[in-house]
Amino acid sequence: MDRDGLLRDVTISGEISNFKRHGSGHYYFSIKDEGSAISAAMFKWQNRTLHFMPENGMRVLVHGRISVYEPSGQYQIIADDIKPDGVGALYEQYERLKKALERRGYLDPARKKPIPPFPSRIGVITSPTGAAIRDILNILGRRYPLAAVNVYPSEVQGENAPAMLAAALYEANRRADCDVIIIGRGGGSMEDLWAFNSVDVIKAVIDSAIPVISAVGHETDFTLSDFVADLRAPTPSAAAELAVPDSSGVLNYLNHFQSKAAAALDRKITAGESRIASVMKLQCMRNPMSFTENKSRQLDDVVSRMEKAVNERLNACESDLREVASKLAALNPLAVLARGYCVTYREGLPVSSVNSIHEGDKISIQFTDGSADCRVERIFTEDLNQHEQNNKKAREL
Repeated sequence: MDRDGLLRDVTISGEISNFKRHGSGHYYFSIKDEGSAISAAMFKWQNRTLHFMPENGMRVLVHGRISVYEPSGQYQIIADDIKPDGVGALYEQYERLKKALERRGYLDPARKKPIPPFPSRIGVITSPTGAAIRDILNILGRRYPLAAVNVYPSEVQGENAPAMLAAALYEANRRADCDVIIIGRGGGSMEDLWAFNSVDVIKAVIDSAIPVISAVGHETDFTLSDFVADLRAPTPSAAAELAVPDSSGVLNYLNHFQSKAAAALDRKITAGESRIASVMKLQCMRNPMSFTENKSRQLDDVVSRMEKAVNERLNACESDLREVASKLAALNPLAVLARGYCVTYREGLPVSSVNSIHEGDKISIQFTDGSADCRVERIFTEDLNQHEQNNKKAREL
């Protein structure tokens, strides 16, 4: 059977039963229909490529090869691929859309918006009657009761679901009444989750100005909304945990921060008290007037030195003035006149030589106490040497 070419390329349609995920990572199950069954196995290096988790009762198309399990003598199919039966066209459409989104850069992590760490308002878009809304509200209320929750009810599967989900996203953005949006539902088949692969919902998620957390199905379920959302959560419950912090953890952090702040404040106060104590030991603090007294003494000393310097300078100036006055008095022509001398003027100019006047000239003689107008009657000239001798004799007398 292992060598038969036809049996190495087999596709079986049926329903999964007795599904078991072994600790080794291998899948063991049966494929059955109304009249028959066959054992199946899918090893972990093959099942890693699956985009969903097989479940009992799920109708699937299993591709693989027929082999014999020798210990029990049973023939079985060793699967290398599993697809939900009847949705092969949906898978192809899914892959085409995913590749198109990837080419346009919508799957780039760089375009994703950060989730606010402490949201005060949370929007939830899901079915108002499903288990997902109960899980989300329960976890939000337990982890972070400070946040308000705005529920935007919508169908999550069926013909009307894509339009309702997209409209709810646009409405939440129009109202701008939440800091983060959770959109999702519980698990189901690919057909059940297909609304979250629709172009309308994908576009609404991309257009959202508010960060979006996608939480569709179980951990192994992936929709295109998961890829374009700002954050993908494996389940609705996990989305609630990712959307808000744990209030108890926040409280512990605040208490820790408060303790550190109080300790830092105590250290600051202690340092300030120590500095104040050091300042209080200073002389100016123990006797505040001592500083003023010392400065006052210094000012008096400066004033005394200034007064002394000014007086010395004035005395020197007075001495210099007296000396200059004495010299000026000696050079004063009036003092010469007071000793019996006089000055002769002709036409307002002093006459220093007898050769400067002529007989008949009018002259003026200046005395110490007045002047007299005279006329030259006769001129006598003397030898210069004789004149000097006469002057010498006059000085001796």
